[in-house]
Amino acid sequence: MTESDTPKYQVLARKYRPETFADLVGQDAMVRTLKNAFAADRIAQAFIMTGIRGTGKTTTARIIAKGMNCIGEDGNGGPTTEPCGKCENCVAIMEGRHVDVMEMDAASRTGVGDIREIIESVHYRAASARYKIYIIDEVHMLSTSAFNALLKTLEEPPEHVKFIFATTEIRKVPVTVLSRCQRFDLRRIEPEDQIGLLRKIATAENAEITDDALALITRAAEGSARDAQSLLDQAISHGAGETTAEQVRAMLGLADRGRVLDLFDMILKGQAADALHELSSQYADGADPMAILRDLAEIAHWVSVIKITPDAAEDPTVSPDERTRGAAMAEALAMRVLTRLWQMLLKALEEVAMAPNAMMAAEMAIIRLTHVADLPSVEELVRKLDKETPPPAGPNGGPRAAPAQSGGMPTDAQSRTPAATHSGPSGPSASAGGAALAIANEEALAHYPTFETVVELIRRHRDVKLLVEVETGVRLAAYQPGRIEFVPSESAPHDLAQRLGSRLQAWTGNRWAVTLVNDGGAETIAEVRDAEVNDLRDKASAHPLVQAVLMQFPKSKITDIRTPKALEAEAGLEALPEVEEEWDPFEDS
Repeated sequence: MTESDTPKYQVLARKYRPETFADLVGQDAMVRTLKNAFAADRIAQAFIMTGIRGTGKTTTARIIAKGMNCIGEDGNGGPTTEPCGKCENCVAIMEGRHVDVMEMDAASRTGVGDIREIIESVHYRAASARYKIYIIDEVHMLSTSAFNALLKTLEEPPEHVKFIFATTEIRKVPVTVLSRCQRFDLRRIEPEDQIGLLRKIATAENAEITDDALALITRAAEGSARDAQSLLDQAISHGAGETTAEQVRAMLGLADRGRVLDLFDMILKGQAADALHELSSQYADGADPMAILRDLAEIAHWVSVIKITPDAAEDPTVSPDERTRGAAMAEALAMRVLTRLWQMLLKALEEVAMAPNAMMAAEMAIIRLTHVADLPSVEELVRKLDKETPPPAGPNGGPRAAPAQSGGMPTDAQSRTPAATHSGPSGPSASAGGAALAIANEEALAHYPTFETVVELIRRHRDVKLLVEVETGVRLAAYQPGRIEFVPSESAPHDLAQRLGSRLQAWTGNRWAVTLVNDGGAETIAEVRDAEVNDLRDKASAHPLVQAVLMQFPKSKITDIRTPKALEAEAGLEALPEVEEEWDPFEDS
């Protein structure tokens, strides 16, 4: 055998390119439609294939062209969905050299002049085939003028002309073109079908490769048959024998998924030192920091989906051990933890992509993730507050009543029974009990020396409706702890006195006498506040600097005024230590 007779090497993606509809993987719906159309002689004048890269768009176009022009081995065959692959037309079409099947790359020939050549040539019959077929790849790249020039011919082509378009960007194709074509959406190859295809090719190539390695290739291909076959071709050369998952992982620059799961577990446990050590170890073994964080995000998504739909754990591209670990994580972790982790990982991926040193950015992201893992949830904080003993009553809150016999404040039941109407045996003991009850009530009400403390009590209990009604409807006439007299404003509800008394009694455990009077009321809190604001606004408007600004910008307005006293108060509040406050990474984002 001479050197010229030695068969040349051909990449797997071309060597195992489907030649019939039966060879197409994962496109059953399209194959069924085309077979029925051929059988019923209902072949459209134009087809458009759309889908992601490597799903068989151009290959399907060639198979359709073969089926239309196949004449069979005896030379007497008609259009068929099972082209023989041996007649002159079939061989020439698959080799891309048939004179009547013209393939055009719209990415490089986008102008109206290129389309004009097609329009002028459609009037001539096919030279040697049954149909003259135009296959235009990446048709979305055509210019608007080119699309418009093609419309008339596409709608009413001669009987001997067929058009087949292929595109990955179907949304960029004008609707006027789509309406003239029969559209087929090619799906991503399912993992099970992809693994079966790769195993079939590996067996045909006498290549030994493990199932885990095929699963890694399938996951990296993302549903593309061509990508999967190209990666398989590379993996076979990389393995030089039996190709293992570790070799494929090293070839793709991926981290060990089991080790990524370990890192994920360390993050959730808040083990910052161990997580950083594992990240450094994977980085030293050749894993890309971006790939590690991407794998962490993929695991967070995968576990979240398993938590909602447990059947998602049965993924053929995932090993049984990883499925077990994923199901256990989904059962143990709360959805709020997973969603928070997902959001932070998305932010971390952006930071790593923009950072000058990807590893440093990844380490900072891991540190943040481990610290956030220890943060309690809102539900846990509420339960913790419920279990804690309330602090001693102060001027802003109601006291917790205590039995009068112990010398403390009265209980709720005792406080709701006024001393004047107390029923019981007369005598020294009854008088002493009544006196003790009265003293306890006075001590309890002493926490509210002014009406402002009552307003603050309403604000603390977050009764917004009552707070607004008190601020706008109460013209205070007289006040002492346990007794309020006021003149109602025009906007005050008729039952304000009754509701205010009942609320204060419920909050403080003591009876409050709230009565209406006809005169002697002062301004409401809202009126005083508005007066102060208006006064400040007038003073600010009179300031020379403010006047100068208003003159330069006539449409500008004073929206907020902050006095030195208010700024000092805000600074004092910010300087106070907060109780059980943890660092929240979302405050920085």
